[in-house]
Amino acid sequence: MKGLDVAVVGAGIAGIEAALTIADHGIRVHLIEIEPSIGGHMAQLDTTFPTNDSSMCLLSSKMAGVERHPMIVLHTMAEVSAVSGDAFDYTVRLATHPRYVDASACTGCGACSEACPVEVYNRYDAGIGVRKAIYVPHPRAIPHIAVRDAEHCIDCGLCYDTCTAGAIARNEPERESDLQVAGIVIATGYEPYDPSGKKAFRYLDYPDVITSLEFERMLAADGPTGGEIRRLSDGKRPDSIVFISCVGSREKKEGRNYCSCVCCMYTAKNARRVGEKYPDVQVTVMRSDIRAYGKGYQEYFKSAKKDTGVKYIRGMPGSVERGRDGRMRIVVEKIKKETPVTEMVTLEPDLVVLSVGMRPSPRTERLAAMLQIPLDPFGFLDAENRFSCPVETVRKGIYIAGAAVSPKDISDCVVQGEAAAMKVFLDALSAAAGRRP
Repeated sequence: MKGLDVAVVGAGIAGIEAALTIADHGIRVHLIEIEPSIGGHMAQLDTTFPTNDSSMCLLSSKMAGVERHPMIVLHTMAEVSAVSGDAFDYTVRLATHPRYVDASACTGCGACSEACPVEVYNRYDAGIGVRKAIYVPHPRAIPHIAVRDAEHCIDCGLCYDTCTAGAIARNEPERESDLQVAGIVIATGYEPYDPSGKKAFRYLDYPDVITSLEFERMLAADGPTGGEIRRLSDGKRPDSIVFISCVGSREKKEGRNYCSCVCCMYTAKNARRVGEKYPDVQVTVMRSDIRAYGKGYQEYFKSAKKDTGVKYIRGMPGSVERGRDGRMRIVVEKIKKETPVTEMVTLEPDLVVLSVGMRPSPRTERLAAMLQIPLDPFGFLDAENRFSCPVETVRKGIYIAGAAVSPKDISDCVVQGEAAAMKVFLDALSAAAGRRP
């Protein structure tokens, strides 16, 4: 063996937890993230269920722990381009994309962003906000360093003139490097389902049909609306909101007949937040059934209805239409509880929120092919034995964790990140001692 270093690919909550746990046991960790900042999708959320704690308050301490930990080497804007070697003796080829900013000189002051005249859609705000062509990803980004978007930069020179530290580079090559590691943990996360393919729901056709992630960014105090709920069409506060559940999940005809696990609960969370903040806004949730499987989840769901007056309708709409008066219109067949009787209900919401599910990241598929580990029928990473050891793959020394394995909530991602960390730690030590894990 060439060493006991471990590579963790993906720096969402599962990857962060795995890296911290491994590092705390005295093993050096290379934490690899393709984005400019760590944190993953959790960094975009407003609050978490069922405690309603601030997402970033929970995540920021772990992100800061990664930055400060002496046994963690952070590689951002980097991805794995090749892997060679065998069990507990791998060479990972790392491709680091140019940031066009000197990380050792940048202070993250934001002066360059203020001077930049170019505005483009901000992916951190799920596309409903804007950012500059040179930017710090978000206020609590780690590393807190600017990145210049070469694709949209017009090379006006204002950022070069403004930066007193001289940190901005006009040219920067892509770098390649090799890491010698005993084990690899894959925690590449998920992508939210893109509902633009479901034409009946009119996403991108009607500006006031948005996704749940876009709604999360509206609710966030650091979001583009400062925490205020607004219609994208006119900027006004909606008087009625309809949430449509299971968009992109449990759809057998489209090959996604799996439950995304989190949709019922984050819909209850967001509907509850609206009811607490705007008690005069009418909130309706359309759903098939409720899957509240975690500790305290069922009680949380019930309290959303009882305490804030959120109305649940058991029935899924076929489409979102627009009437002659220009208002959106949804017709749904409401199934009454414990009876075969149904009722046709028509709603005219000011805002429609599509509660989208999880789907595998394309990067996960590429990495799995590179490492020669299998995927399940839905494209998620598959364990060698998902019952006895759900973090172990068919290749020794390669482990999996988080939503790259299957849809999970935050607490389950944390648990599986810790499990993968302890498995790679124990197996690597056994291999180092000459014992077969």
